Amino acid sequence: MADESIEILLCDCEGSIATDPDKMCAACPGTVAVHTSLCRVQTDVLAKALTSGPVIVACAQEEGRFVEIAEEMDVATLAGVVDIRDRALWSDEAADATPKIAALMAEANRPGRAAGSVDVESEGVCLVYGASAVVLPLAETLSRSLTVTAMLTDVEDVVLPWDAVFEVARGTIRNVGGTFGAFEIVADGVAMAIPGGRGAIGFEEPRDGGKSACDMIVDVSGRGALFAAHGKRDGYLRADPNDPLAVSALVPQAMELVGTFEKTLYIDFHADLCAHSRSGQPGCTRCLEVCPTGAITPNGETIKIDPMVCAGCGGCAAVCPSGAAEYTLPLPDDARMRMEAMMTAYADAGGKAPRILIHDERDGRALIAAAARYGRGLPATVIPFAVNEVTQVGHDLLIGAFGMGAGQVTVHMPDRIRREGEEAALEGQVALARAMLDGTRQGAERLVLVETDDPDALTEALYADAPSALDHEPVSPVGDKRTATRLSIAALAPEGAVFDLPEGAPYGEVLVNQSACTLCLACVSQCPVGALMDNPDKPQLRFRESACLQCGICESTCPENAIALKARFDPSPDARQPRVLHEDEPALCVECNKPFGSRGTIERIIEKLGGAHWMFDNPERTRVIRMCDDCRVNAVFRQSDNPFQMGEKPPVRTTEDYLGADNEDTIPKRKFDA
Repeated sequence: MADESIEILLCDCEGSIATDPDKMCAACPGTVAVHTSLCRVQTDVLAKALTSGPVIVACAQEEGRFVEIAEEMDVATLAGVVDIRDRALWSDEAADATPKIAALMAEANRPGRAAGSVDVESEGVCLVYGASAVVLPLAETLSRSLTVTAMLTDVEDVVLPWDAVFEVARGTIRNVGGTFGAFEIVADGVAMAIPGGRGAIGFEEPRDGGKSACDMIVDVSGRGALFAAHGKRDGYLRADPNDPLAVSALVPQAMELVGTFEKTLYIDFHADLCAHSRSGQPGCTRCLEVCPTGAITPNGETIKIDPMVCAGCGGCAAVCPSGAAEYTLPLPDDARMRMEAMMTAYADAGGKAPRILIHDERDGRALIAAAARYGRGLPATVIPFAVNEVTQVGHDLLIGAFGMGAGQVTVHMPDRIRREGEEAALEGQVALARAMLDGTRQGAERLVLVETDDPDALTEALYADAPSALDHEPVSPVGDKRTATRLSIAALAPEGAVFDLPEGAPYGEVLVNQSACTLCLACVSQCPVGALMDNPDKPQLRFRESACLQCGICESTCPENAIALKARFDPSPDARQPRVLHEDEPALCVECNKPFGSRGTIERIIEKLGGAHWMFDNPERTRVIRMCDDCRVNAVFRQSDNPFQMGEKPPVRTTEDYLGADNEDTIPKRKFDA
C-alpha cells in the first residue's frame, strides 16, 4: 500500500468516466482528487501538486506530457502514472471495478529493479547490398550522412553518379557474423570498382573469401535474410527491392543508427546452475531449442548467451529448468511479488474470484486500449498484468498465479509471436502448466491462451463464463522458480498425490534397473544439481526428486544403460528427502576385512574375468579382486610373476662388514705413488 502522503490525481477524461468518484477511488491510498482534463486545461493543478510532494497520476495515455511538466519544473515528485481508465473504468462493468483499481494502484507502488545495459558504438559505417538499380540510388542518399560501401550483386550496365562519394564493389555475401556496431562479412567474387577509364565501369579481378566490417547492413538484395529472426537483429535493415516505399523507409532508419546506444541486458545468466552437459555427456538443451535469434551457443559444460544478439524474447528463461537463465524485465521474483501485491489489494478491497490477464507492454496494451475505447472493455474481475514479452512467461508464474488465488489465468499471445517463430516456449510452458492443473484436479481449462490481434475477440474470451473461484488459502510463492512452483502446487493439491507430466518436463524421477546397475556411481559424479547421491557408509545410490531437472546427463552417462527418466510431479514433502534407488551389501576385503565396494559388483567382476582373462587365470590372481586397494597392491607385488619384480634386495653392508673382511679385494684400496 502506498504512503498516505502521496497525492493521487484522478481524471474522468473529459467526463467519459461516469462512475461515482467516491466509489471509484474508495480503495486508493493517499489523498485523492478527481479532475476532468489534467493533460490540457488543468495542467496547473498537476504543477501545483508536484510542488507539494509525491504525486501519482491515474492516466497513462498522457504520461509523456506529465513527465515533461515535471522536467520543466525540475522536480522529482512525479512518483508514477497508472492506467485505470482503459484497464478498469472504460468498461461495461466499471461500477464494480473498485477492487481492480485497488490492485492497479498497488502495482503502481511496486517499481521493479532496473535491467542492466551495455553501450554500443556505431560510427555510421554502412554496407548496402543488392542489385545496382536499387543499391546505387540508396547508397547515394545514405552517403550524405554515412560512410557507405555499395556491394552489387550484378555488374551489367552499372552507371555510377559522377560525384559518388561511396565505395562500390561487386560480390555475393557468403556469411555474416557479429552484431550492430561490429558486423563481420565474408563474401565471394569480391571485386572493387576501378574509378578510372572511359565507358562502362570496370572492376578488379574477383576473389573469394573477402572480409569486411561495418556498423550496419542495409539489405535490398531480395534474397534470403542474412540472419535468423532478422527483424530482431539490431543494425540489420531489410526491405523488398520491388517495394519502393519500403526501400525509401530504410533511409531514416539507417541514418538514426549513428552514435552511442544502450543495449538492454535481458538475461542474467548463472553458469553454475546450468545443466547443459558434463564431461562430454549431453544434457539440457531447452534454451538452445527455443532461441529464435541464435544468441545461445554451447560453451563446454554450459552455454553462452551473446547479449548483443539477444532480442529479449525471454524464451530461454521461460524453459530453463534450473533458473540459470533469468529474465530481467522484470526478474522472476519481482514479477511474482508484483502480482501478489495486486492480488492482495484486490482481496482487501472486497474483490472476489480474481482472474489474471497476462499481456505484453506493446501489442497487449494496445489491444486493451482499443477494447476499452471502442468495445466492452475488461470485466471487473480481470486484473491485467503486463510483462515485457509474453514469451518470457514460465510455468512458475502461471502456476504461481493460481497459488495466489486466481481462479483463471488468460495469456494473450499477439499474432506476431507466431509470425516470428517464437511461440514454442510459451506454448510449451502453457501445456506444462495445464498438465499441472489437471494433476492437481483444478482443471486445465482454467488456463487460457488467446491468440489474436482483434480486441473484440479478446473481450469475448474474457466475458465468457469464468471458472469458479479456487477453494484454498492463497500462498506467497517465494524463492527460485522450482521452489515457487512447489509451494503453489502444494496449495492446489494439499493431499499431495503424485501426477504425470508431459515428456520433457523439468520435473520427475530417475528409474534404475537394479539388475543392471553396478553401483559404479558415475551418475552421481555427473549430476549437475546433486539430485543423485551416494552414501559414504555403504554402497547406495540415493535420489532427491525435488532437485531433479530431468536433464538426462545421468541417463547418457550410465555405462550399463540402467537409468531411465520419468516426467512427473510429486508435491509431497517426501520429494525433498533422499530415497534409495539401489543398494548392496559392502564387499569385505579377504585380507584385512575392510569394506571397500559393492559385493554384487565384485562378484559380477569375478564372474566375468575369473578364468577368462589372462590376468586372472588362476585362483591366486582372482583372489586380488576381493581385496581392498592397499591389500591388492601388496598382493600383486608379492606374486612371483609380478612384472615389477626386481629380485631379492641385497643386504645392507656396514662399516664392520668392510673392516672385518678377510678378502682384500672386498675393499678397494687406493694406490699411492712412491
